[in-house]
Parts: sequence; structure tokens; C-alpha cells
Amino acid sequence: MFKTIVARLLRLLPNEAEKTTMVPLLPIETKKDFLVDTSVKPTYISFYYPLNAGQEKLPVYVNFHGGAFIMNDKKMDDPYCRFLANETGCVVLNIGYVRAPEYPFPNAIQQGYEILHWMKGRAEDLNIDPERIMVGGQSSGANIAAALCLYLEEKQDNQPLLQVLSYPMLDFVTPHAEKPEPKWLRAQFPQVANFLNMCYVPEKHQAENPLASPVLANVGNSLAPALMLIAEHDAFRTEGEFYAEKLRAAGIEVHDEIFEGCYHAFTHQGPKEKAEQAWNLIAEKIREALAAYESRTEKNA
Repeated sequence: MFKTIVARLLRLLPNEAEKTTMVPLLPIETKKDFLVDTSVKPTYISFYYPLNAGQEKLPVYVNFHGGAFIMNDKKMDDPYCRFLANETGCVVLNIGYVRAPEYPFPNAIQQGYEILHWMKGRAEDLNIDPERIMVGGQSSGANIAAALCLYLEEKQDNQPLLQVLSYPMLDFVTPHAEKPEPKWLRAQFPQVANFLNMCYVPEKHQAENPLASPVLANVGNSLAPALMLIAEHDAFRTEGEFYAEKLRAAGIEVHDEIFEGCYHAFTHQGPKEKAEQAWNLIAEKIREALAAYESRTEKNA
């Protein structure tokens, strides 16, 4: 009960990332909202269709917002979903996944998995191509995106064409006090970060689960290629770099880039120049993943 009360109080704090966005608010062709029934709970999702979408079946990029697993909601990523839709020609699916501590691990992952299958089952009505799907997220959302890829591998389901992990939280086993935290407040009070962790993984065995801590996963070579954006001054930099090397060692194609002078959540909080660079890189890698898929398809035809 205590964790729930504190989490709800934290949600009342203003979300700084919504006050000033790092990309302009762009018009799109249309936005479609749905309430999807999942085994976790009914879930709000939004599809962003790019300008001049036409009749062709469109690829999909699935977005998971950040918020330390307990805060924020999908609306904070509205400008970025619009941007990516127009820049890539994809339909962007924005998922309002459940938050801890009310819904701890692995609820959000299961929710994302079920929504993915819901979407594929309605591909014709949604005017999407179920063979061209990519996933990504920021911070806790990046954790969920990485875990979803691992879960798909476990289920022997098709992998996305790309996983985009922006300053991901990937290690719940290492105490936050042992992570290189550059911000004095969190460095002085690591128990605050520990509280956030305990909301999502309240039991020790959960923290050690590879779907909660992907750095512990036995990575197979069938996992999706990865784009990893890492902030230079971030407590999670080490685990991000470690996971990038782990994927690369398994034979996975990885593009990892360190954004110098940046802190956690820089894609939403700036500096603006670096944030714009990051979003443009994401768009570029999405386009490249689609081009690579088209090339493979033509060769196999």
C-alpha cells in the first residue's frame, strides 16, 4: 500500500518532458485510438499514420514511453510519434502500458505481447504490414522493448526488424548505489532509485529474471538488430554498453552511439541539438531496417 501511495503522489508531479518538446508538433494523416482488452487490463493505444500514407500496407514502429515504470503515460510521446511517422513512412503504435507498483513485472511485457498479436490479427483493417514491425522505447520503455524481443524469441515468434533502445534500464540486480550516478541528488540518495526498482520487481527472483534484467539473458543470434542510444552521463550507461556488446558477441547487428554531454532522458529534456540528432538517427535506422528487409525480400523472390 505504501508503494502505491508514493507512486500516485509522484504521478501528480508535472512532467517536464511535456512542457517543451524537442521536435515540432507535426500534422499527420490521421490518429486512431483504441481500447484493447488484454489479460492484464484494458489498454489504450494510438496509431499515428504518416502524411500521404496512401493505400499501401504500411510498416509499424511500436513505441513504449519512459517513466521509471511507475510514472508518465503515452501522451508524452505524441510529438515524437508524429515525427517518426512522417520521417519514416511508418504507422507508429503508441502503447499506454500498465504501471507499477499496481502492475509489477512482467505485466507490461505480457500486455505488449498481446497487443502485438491483436494488431497483427487486424492488419487488413489497420492497413499495416504485419511482416514489417519494429519496436523501441526510452528508459523503462526501452527495458520493455528489449524484454519483448527476448520474450518473442522465447515464444519462437517472429522478431521485429529493429529494436531501438534509448538509454535503457537493463539491470535490476546491481544496486543503484553501485552505478555511476552523475546527478548529485540521486547519487546521495540511491534509496530513491531503489524504491522505483522495488515497485517494478518487488521480489528478488524477479530482478534476476532476464526479462526484467536483459543483461542476464542468454542471447541468441536470432534476436532483432539493435540501435542503442546511450547518454554519456547516465547511471545506466554501463549496462547499456554491456548489453550492446552482449548482442554483438551473439552475432546481432548493433549500432550503439554515446551522446556526449547528455544525461538520462535527453531525448525529451535536451539539450535540443542532441535530442534532434537522436530522433533523426532513430528515423534513419528505421528506414535502413526497412530497406534491408526489402532487399532480402527481393533476393528471395
